[in-house]
Amino acid sequence: MTRKSGLGKGLDALIPGNQPPAGEGNIQQIPIEAISANPYQPRHEVENQHLEELADSIRQHGILQPLIVTRDPFSGQYSLIAGERRLRAARLAGLESVPAIVRLASEQQRLELALIENLQRTDLGPLETAQAYQRLADEFGLSHEEIAERVGKSRVAVTNTLRLLKLPESVQKALANGSISEGHARALLQLPTSQAQIAVLQMIIERGLSVRQTEELTRKYGGERPTRPAPAETLPEIRSLEEKLRQQLGTRVTLQHGKKGGKLIIHYYSNEELNTLLDQLLRD
Repeated sequence: MTRKSGLGKGLDALIPGNQPPAGEGNIQQIPIEAISANPYQPRHEVENQHLEELADSIRQHGILQPLIVTRDPFSGQYSLIAGERRLRAARLAGLESVPAIVRLASEQQRLELALIENLQRTDLGPLETAQAYQRLADEFGLSHEEIAERVGKSRVAVTNTLRLLKLPESVQKALANGSISEGHARALLQLPTSQAQIAVLQMIIERGLSVRQTEELTRKYGGERPTRPAPAETLPEIRSLEEKLRQQLGTRVTLQHGKKGGKLIIHYYSNEELNTLLDQLLRD
């Protein structure tokens, strides 16, 4: 299977100019009341302020990019594939109809395309992304590798995102409402029990711990020997190198550097992640 070079291949296939089947691809004005929401929409919430701003823009300039919908041949009604915010904002703006392109799409395609559209606009929170990945795995039997190909991510990135769903409900709630960041949540995954994760969560919130401080704390609670702080004059450089390695490998990397040497620790959390890392490191 050929890997896609990035996000949006599915959306590109839906717009005019890509040789759609006969009778499809033309932009039509469709009554808003005839369009129902995409049941596979991964985004749970849209900020009212953003919707109001988009509605104001639509009142002034109209909808510049058509929605993508699919039609039920029996009822004649339409179901949204892509354009959730535009549809909501159009309702706020008082429009009676919206420009849309009608396409045939399976249930799997509807979920994939809604996910891709949101990822392109970085609208989804990490948990919403994880839940969408999980639906692709559970409902359509896609492997982590296949999900990664469809959304333009690495397999390790998909696996790491899915691991967020293993966190206790209170930790997931804190991540969803912004009390902690995704980096904090990933650090909490290093702890062996949900009780320890909840305890450290409370410490993060009460003390305002950074991600790095949380990682040190989870190493201590998880039985891993805390790393020795790098010298102050080299700390920014070490952090920069760690971040570059994290981005390249798609997983947490710890660099312990001293005058006479040090350690480079690459963390992995499943056999699948280990295999992916070995593929990257032993490629030649």
